[in-house]
Amino acid sequence: MCGICGFLTKRRPDFDAGQVLKRMNDAIAHRGPDAEGFWCAESVFLGHRRLSIIDLAGGAQPLANEDGSVITVFNGEIYNYTALRAELELRGHTFRTRSDTEVLVHLWEDFGEGVCEHIDGMAAFAIWDQKKHSLFLGRDRLGKKPLFWADTPGGFLFGSELGALLANPLCPRQMSPLALRRYLLFDCVPAPDSILEGVHKLEPGCSLLYRNGDLKQRRYWDLSFPPKDQAAPPMQEACARYRNLLLSSVEKRLMSEVPLGVFLSGGIDSSAVVAATSKLLDGPDIQTFSIGFEDPSFDESSYAAAVARNFHTTHHHKVLSPEVMLRSIDKIMGHLDEPLADNSLLPTYLLCNFARERVTVAIGGDGGDELALGYPTFKAHKIARWYALLPAPVQAAVATMARALPVSHNNISLDYQAKRFVKGMEYDRFSRHFVWIGALAPDEQRGLLRPELLDAVDDEAVLDIVRQHLTRVAPRDDFDALSYLYAKIYMCDDILTKADRASMMNSLELRAPLLDTALVDFLTSLPTSYKLHGRSLKHIMKLALGDQLGSQVVRRPKKGFGVPIGKWLRGELFDWASSILSTANIEALGVFEPAGVRRLFEDHMLGRRDNRKPLWSLIVLVLWYQNHLGTNRPQELG
Repeated sequence: MCGICGFLTKRRPDFDAGQVLKRMNDAIAHRGPDAEGFWCAESVFLGHRRLSIIDLAGGAQPLANEDGSVITVFNGEIYNYTALRAELELRGHTFRTRSDTEVLVHLWEDFGEGVCEHIDGMAAFAIWDQKKHSLFLGRDRLGKKPLFWADTPGGFLFGSELGALLANPLCPRQMSPLALRRYLLFDCVPAPDSILEGVHKLEPGCSLLYRNGDLKQRRYWDLSFPPKDQAAPPMQEACARYRNLLLSSVEKRLMSEVPLGVFLSGGIDSSAVVAATSKLLDGPDIQTFSIGFEDPSFDESSYAAAVARNFHTTHHHKVLSPEVMLRSIDKIMGHLDEPLADNSLLPTYLLCNFARERVTVAIGGDGGDELALGYPTFKAHKIARWYALLPAPVQAAVATMARALPVSHNNISLDYQAKRFVKGMEYDRFSRHFVWIGALAPDEQRGLLRPELLDAVDDEAVLDIVRQHLTRVAPRDDFDALSYLYAKIYMCDDILTKADRASMMNSLELRAPLLDTALVDFLTSLPTSYKLHGRSLKHIMKLALGDQLGSQVVRRPKKGFGVPIGKWLRGELFDWASSILSTANIEALGVFEPAGVRRLFEDHMLGRRDNRKPLWSLIVLVLWYQNHLGTNRPQELG
């Protein structure tokens, strides 16, 4: 796992390009503390930070082919690199290292833009071809590894994190009004946009070719679903196939020359990964890690401990308190290259920090919910169908009762779910899902944003990203479409971004076996009834793994990996939040009405509304702005 960056100049720069490249590389030093490398030509500058996992002695980057005409910088792991290497050697290529990175330059020589199709793994990389005078960028199929880029009048820039681009004077520095409004809804900025106007994210399953000032993007892979009339395998056969694919996926991800562990929450996803790992390693050789909370409505410690005992792992557990989180926030936000309002970033960071004390590589359970239909909102989708059939007066009465429920700050509380449900019902059947799980619906943003920003970006534009994704998929039913949308927006730009940033802030490599391409393709091939059966979420996982995991794991309700932000904002974090959301800080952003922010804050503190998510979104945005674009320091709210 590493960090990459670089740029091509279109004209003679008015800055020292070598020093700028060094600053870009330094901005992502946390991604690779073991080594740094540079490659510079007349107008081409490539940088790399290395976290050594494979070929510890060799494998330094940037790395070139035999004659030095093709150079690459790479972030990720290629799990099939040994098979690719053997094939490429038969084709006449010579290898100088044992690194998986080296297959990229030879794949480029033989297959050009088809290089991505040959890779099985998580990857973001750049290849410079001196003979063709072209730069090629590639990103893995599901977006496990990030890659930002910008085409400016002075040059073309790229990097693993937005912070690397911001270290270059060529990078645009104006916030995008559209990206800002989408951030307030989705808790993240969905690809292909970034929070900055003119800076983009390469989308998952896509590549980009830059040659002589021309850009060409290509989608080489996408999630897809079979025709409606395609017969499904018998359930028993499907369960056996799932178990085999999971085992194969985990086995690939045990490849490492450094210590490795497994994240364990006690939920079905992480427990499934532990179960598969236990078939490949002896229990005591498996190090598992979990984080707990003092608040019982958020704590899963007992479940994680039970799974660890079941599989005899060497288990490590730590309790997170508000004081520990507060001490870590400055570091977390200082490294957060783009606003991300998922508050589970905090415990994920601390879990990675805890695990890094003992291991360099960890395996997690990300990806199960989106592709195996595991979120409660999928059940809510069924309820919404019936709700929509109710007469308008009955719907209005239900909405009134929901809004009147007393506020609770417990995890996934009934009042929060009911209020978000009725708010979501004001939107179409696909967009409402992001209202349910997000911070501020488009209409809720109107009381916070300045008129000029609302004039620049209307509510429809905020949700256009949902409709754009739907044009690329041929679903058999609503749940295929929802699985696609969750994977493209929520999983890619929230869940996987959170996992990447939290792990890389701690120089820890994090792998996701539930997102193995073969396993993903298998899940998308199955009908909805195999994944959502009545009220049973992740039905096939429960049937396939129930005997191994036990009823305590497969029958427990989904809790999620959140933190008690709502309670903390009214207690231990009150002074800190007041300081961050001061009138001066809000005015410095230039996009919000201070009175609207004050009302949001007061309603939460006085218990009139549960505004934990919108308040956290604003706090993260202010801190990001101060760290990357602004110079204002927090002052008292007033």
